[in-house]
Amino acid sequence: MTLADRSVVVVGSGFGGLATACYLADAGADVTVVEKNEQLGGRASVLERDGFRFDMGPSWYLMPDVFERFFGHFDRRPEDYYGLERLDPHYKIFFKDSAPPAGADTSSGRGPRDGDAVTVTADREATKAAFEEYEPGAGAALDAYLAEAEETYEIGMEHFVYTDRPRFRDYVDWDVARHARGLTFLGSMQDHVEEYFDHPKLQQIMQYTLVFLGGSPENTPALYNLMSHVDFNLGVHYPEGGMGGVVDGIAELGAELGVEYLTDCEVEAILGSAGEFRVEVDAEWSDRAGDHLRADLVVSDADYAHTEQELLPPQGRQYDADYWESRTYAPSAFLLYLGVEGDLGPLEHHTLVLPTDWDDHFDGIFGEPGWPDDPAYYLCVPSETDETVAPEGHSNLFALVPIAPGLDDDPATRERYRDFVLDDIAENTGVDLRDRIVVEERFCVSDFADRYNAARGSALGLAHTLRQTGPLRPNRRSTEVPGLYFTGSYTTPGIGVPMCLISGQHTADAVLEDYGE
Repeated sequence: MTLADRSVVVVGSGFGGLATACYLADAGADVTVVEKNEQLGGRASVLERDGFRFDMGPSWYLMPDVFERFFGHFDRRPEDYYGLERLDPHYKIFFKDSAPPAGADTSSGRGPRDGDAVTVTADREATKAAFEEYEPGAGAALDAYLAEAEETYEIGMEHFVYTDRPRFRDYVDWDVARHARGLTFLGSMQDHVEEYFDHPKLQQIMQYTLVFLGGSPENTPALYNLMSHVDFNLGVHYPEGGMGGVVDGIAELGAELGVEYLTDCEVEAILGSAGEFRVEVDAEWSDRAGDHLRADLVVSDADYAHTEQELLPPQGRQYDADYWESRTYAPSAFLLYLGVEGDLGPLEHHTLVLPTDWDDHFDGIFGEPGWPDDPAYYLCVPSETDETVAPEGHSNLFALVPIAPGLDDDPATRERYRDFVLDDIAENTGVDLRDRIVVEERFCVSDFADRYNAARGSALGLAHTLRQTGPLRPNRRSTEVPGLYFTGSYTTPGIGVPMCLISGQHTADAVLEDYGE
């Protein structure tokens, strides 16, 4: 099928938008991507200042098979656009508030306050030995857990992720029943992990990836145990140039396929329908863009709620304000981008700092919203791997604290919490940053709302709760405006860079099904 002689405007250049644009251009469409901000990538923006380069959003390159499949569709490989290095160790976890397990070797790699940290490496036997320190039999339990996670991944990806099933009726067939047998769809991740591990720290290690899905152990379906296969078996990688390098690579591929890009061009309205769309932008760009903003079809990779509530006329909206108000949103984040003199000692490229009991932190996100008093957070030090992200003799540090969307983040609150986070890092990792910071930028709830038009300032969109997974996510096709489609993290398969790439293919397939010849 072909989309020759069809024109398409893609609103927003996150990974979903960039991927959709590539697929549509490859199918023959005349594609223009319109981006509000000064650079492509959506939340995968890059901040450069005084010789430091920070990935502002995604920083974990997971599921390399998805990237290979994406580029392979166009007879390319990821390495045609960027290099890729497998990290070892994968990451390190500092536990805040309890002593190390009895008999543990505390001679190296342990936290300064209580001696308890775990480094997860590519060596499965070493990881099993570390698990055994916490709980007899945990090494064998890890093998069993990962075997199930691998099966879930292989079946889930092929039959429930790569195979698009956006409607309930798509699940009512023999193929679904046959492949779903044995998969854990119901129940929470907390319930599932408890079947294998009793020690709360081991449970946390198996669940930390939920941060990437915008959920908590109690509200994320057990099906997402597949993320442990991603973590332990497929490994953690670092792309040349960081995630910004991946954005550049996909944008370069798009340009080769004929995609045109307009940046610094904010969309103010989407009017019309199939064959006669008009995408309205600010006056400056209206003159410069010309016919680029008239299209047969439109795909929105902008925030779904923003598109519906702000860009479409009332008669073009599928969901009302009450619908968006009732959704469970993934966390926002308090972010620090720090350029630091010297090295950062015990911190790895990816480091997590976790309270032993993190229930209160998740309750402060999904229950009673508030700034966490004992937060779980993530530290990224890409300068451990990539010397180009910081000047010589300096380190690059990205600190991320998940917080509830919609919190008030006025300047005084940000300043107070910044000092609190720096104190917490010093206390729990032994790395005191306070007198070594030469570059500092902050990003929080209101910035997500302003820069990305994100509902409630969410960093990710809709959480992957049981009621917001699969066919319960918003429609890929507009039911009210013929020729309007959606892509990105709000749609299936959901949150995360790999999922957004796959969403791009699903959206392009829907366009081809409806309008291809």
